[in-house]
Amino acid sequence: MDQKASTEISPYRVFKRDEWATLRADTPLTLTEEEIAALRGLNDPVSLDDVVKIYLPLSRLLSLYVAATQELFNATRTFLGARDGKVPYIVGVAGSVAVGKSTTSRVLKALLARWPNTPKVDLVTTDGFLYPNAILEERGLMNRKGFPESFDVMALLKFLADIKSGKRGVTAPVYSHLVYDIVRGEQITVDRPDILIVEGLNVLQPRRLPANGRGVPFVSDFFDFKIYIDADEDLIRTWYVQRFMRLRETAFRNPKSYFHRYSTLSDGEAVETGTKIWQTINHVNLVDNILPTRPRADLILTKDATHGIETVALRRL
Repeated sequence: MDQKASTEISPYRVFKRDEWATLRADTPLTLTEEEIAALRGLNDPVSLDDVVKIYLPLSRLLSLYVAATQELFNATRTFLGARDGKVPYIVGVAGSVAVGKSTTSRVLKALLARWPNTPKVDLVTTDGFLYPNAILEERGLMNRKGFPESFDVMALLKFLADIKSGKRGVTAPVYSHLVYDIVRGEQITVDRPDILIVEGLNVLQPRRLPANGRGVPFVSDFFDFKIYIDADEDLIRTWYVQRFMRLRETAFRNPKSYFHRYSTLSDGEAVETGTKIWQTINHVNLVDNILPTRPRADLILTKDATHGIETVALRRL
């Protein structure tokens, strides 16, 4: 199939950076450069220009979608004669390790929380639903951390079901990147936000359908809007290794760090080690599990070598 034919039957409308920027309309910039700097992730230099041209139009789009969804919810509640409380609008953010999911999620959270009606916006990462290291070691899965089988999917589904049912004070486990494990006894509480952002590697992945046709819930079944952060695989590898090098100079130097042993590596050894981890673990997960979920997204943000968003693909309604 040639490129023109493929474009004509695509379920997406693709916008170049400047085309997308025009859709901002009159959406005000509510973040300062200092606030944007505080939201940046390690080795993910999101710029003021990105916020203005990419994230403000996206914030406007989400505001329209949230309003429309609330009207639909109210219509359904009237039809059912129900008296349910508000139901959070859930945004899922997926993509590879080191592609910038966390930064995108934090920027969106900050922008959405500054809407005129000051909605309550929470952010949860699926890292908290990884099995503890003791269980991963018992099952021989430590080298597949971040793969679908390393997550307690049923606990994540229960969490999302409780959120979508409007329950108060829903809790989730806490994950520490320093100790590389679930923090025993610690929880975060999500208490009926207007918007919940859920960020994770495999959040758009479907499960195998049963032969008997019974319902099998997917994590993404609970999402109202799905975002995929995309980039060329070679770029993501470069960013991963660069981040590994930065961590060697920062977090890995903490004696409590699970990866403290890497802090004494030479530059050459660190590049070799980071590249090996990428090739044997993270790249495999990307190719086998994460990248195949890209077509399930409602919006695809594609990055260039500078981490800037070069194209935006929006699913047609």
